[in-house]
Amino acid sequence: MSSFFYSRLALTNIKKNGKSYIPYIFACIGTIVMYYNIHFCAVTKDIGQIGYHQTFRNMFSFGTGVVALFSIIFLFYTNSFLIKRRKKEFGLFNILGMEKRHIARIIFLETFFIYLISIVAGILFGIIFSKLTILLLFKILSFKVTFGFEIPKAALIFTFILFTGIFTFNLLYNLFQVYCSKPIELLTGGRVGEKEPKTKWLLAIIGLISLGIGYYLALTTESPLIAVNIFFLAVLLVIIGTYCLFTAGSIAALKMMRRNKAYYYKPSHFISVSSMIYRMKQNAVGLANICILATTVIFLISTTVSLYVGVDEALKTRYPKEIAINIKNISDDQVHKVNSVIKEELKKAKVTEKDTINYRLMTLNLLQNEEAFTSAQNLQAYQFNNFSLVTFIILEDYNSMENKSEHLSSNEALLYTFRGNIPGDTLDFNGYKFSIKKRISSLETEGIMSSLISNTYYVVVDNVDTIQEVFKALKGTDKTMEGLSYYYGFNLEADRDTQIKLTFSIQYALKALNLDFSMEGREVERESFFAVYGVLFFLGIFLGLVFIMATVLIIYYKQIAEGYDDKERFEILQKVGMSSDEVKKTISSQVLTVFFLPLVAAVIHIAFAFKVITKLLSVFNLSNIPLFAVCTALTILIFAIFYAAVYTVTAKTYYKIVANK
Repeated sequence: MSSFFYSRLALTNIKKNGKSYIPYIFACIGTIVMYYNIHFCAVTKDIGQIGYHQTFRNMFSFGTGVVALFSIIFLFYTNSFLIKRRKKEFGLFNILGMEKRHIARIIFLETFFIYLISIVAGILFGIIFSKLTILLLFKILSFKVTFGFEIPKAALIFTFILFTGIFTFNLLYNLFQVYCSKPIELLTGGRVGEKEPKTKWLLAIIGLISLGIGYYLALTTESPLIAVNIFFLAVLLVIIGTYCLFTAGSIAALKMMRRNKAYYYKPSHFISVSSMIYRMKQNAVGLANICILATTVIFLISTTVSLYVGVDEALKTRYPKEIAINIKNISDDQVHKVNSVIKEELKKAKVTEKDTINYRLMTLNLLQNEEAFTSAQNLQAYQFNNFSLVTFIILEDYNSMENKSEHLSSNEALLYTFRGNIPGDTLDFNGYKFSIKKRISSLETEGIMSSLISNTYYVVVDNVDTIQEVFKALKGTDKTMEGLSYYYGFNLEADRDTQIKLTFSIQYALKALNLDFSMEGREVERESFFAVYGVLFFLGIFLGLVFIMATVLIIYYKQIAEGYDDKERFEILQKVGMSSDEVKKTISSQVLTVFFLPLVAAVIHIAFAFKVITKLLSVFNLSNIPLFAVCTALTILIFAIFYAAVYTVTAKTYYKIVANK
């Protein structure tokens, strides 16, 4: 045979199977474009002009890894669908006399042609859109874009290596499927699984238990520290539960409906239940994939949008005072010097401070067991969930700061719980006990506390001597406490530039005193703060688009599979006496029910995860739960409209196949 014969046959096969291959080629090109662009953002020189550029490169590198892993799974999944649909065609070639090595040659050429089109078009469009991507990123970050056009070698090389590897792996998988199958198996390959599925009760029970535990962890999490630790475990359990319940639980539920004779033996129920039992077996994994992707899209977009929209509020939460100074181990005399330095710099800048708070404090890292606290000097990994920060404040400073007139004895304390929970009315610091005289409902705290994930408490005691006694109890009687720390925070009646200049002038003046201090200025940190949240927003939208593309393609292929399966059912039901309209109505009802099941499940997942997500967002200084709720609701609504639109468009392909048009 002429060598061109196989090439022509391969191209003809791609053209004849255009309904399957054209969307696959577009998906390959789109995936390559997405990967190249996210890798471009990780290595481009333009990122170097941004402050904290290494942090942003690391964030984009993480996004690159996510897109790479997704590309491997997604393209393998779509390829496995294609080879399953083509098995009958290859079996026919085999029966007509074509050897498997000849079929392998055709498969190789088909894969090569698709690879060549995808890699060339993907990299070309990736390069073209890369400048648009960086323009969009810098627009979000409010940075100026440099002139010029860049094609990083690293992005090109890694894109080429990754997708060459993916296509090679898919080719080997396809060849393995053909070589290990007999001709009769190839002919019926597209219809594997037509027998009635068995009820896998064990798998269904595992699914219920996994989903139940995942939901329980999400609902009962109170601390951001615990939320960070259990979030991925809960996600894993929900994913396992989703796959198990779609594959086994749905079949078990349908068979229980079939056992109910009063319900089952009605024309509409009889056909629907019987057909859906088979439909769920064949499409359960695809439906579970759609559910997981839909959940991921809603989660990514709702969280990153709420962070970006609420960035101003988050900035104020993280930096409650426009300028704040914290000095460790400082004497009373040094406190007076610090106050004098601050007043002098304010006078030089000709600005007035307002909303000033200043107090002495001692912050200790402790292990918490309900109301009991012990030293956390030798903290073990398994104890990390019990880690707490306890800050002691003197009563005199508290009364001055909050304009109160509280009185305390040496064994009494006021308690403010910023994050965490202490049951009862007692505090026990390794044997030194306080009775909680009052729980404070509000207290101005350091901004850094809002971004820490540990439990955080403020304890107001009568004087420094009491703090010294607590320190001895926790550290040992031979330990001597160093001096207290000092916090000074205030706002200003000044513009942004003046605030930035004043922040640096105070910082420079305090360095001359040789103190161990840290200083924060809200306006100094504003640009980097907005940049981090902007990059998170960009990554959320970018990855959301990647997952939406996958969802659309899986839905499209699902509609094709449904069409070919229902075509035969359509003909059989008409032969046994049902009208064309009745059959079409019955099948449409089934398709709609099954099609929107993943969306309903995704919304349920998000509803149960809502609480734990808000705990995670608090780590990013976002405490505005109503804002996140609105963003989540809008994301679900928009995604549901988009989901319905995709169904409407892809359903046309389904009905063309069923009606043989």
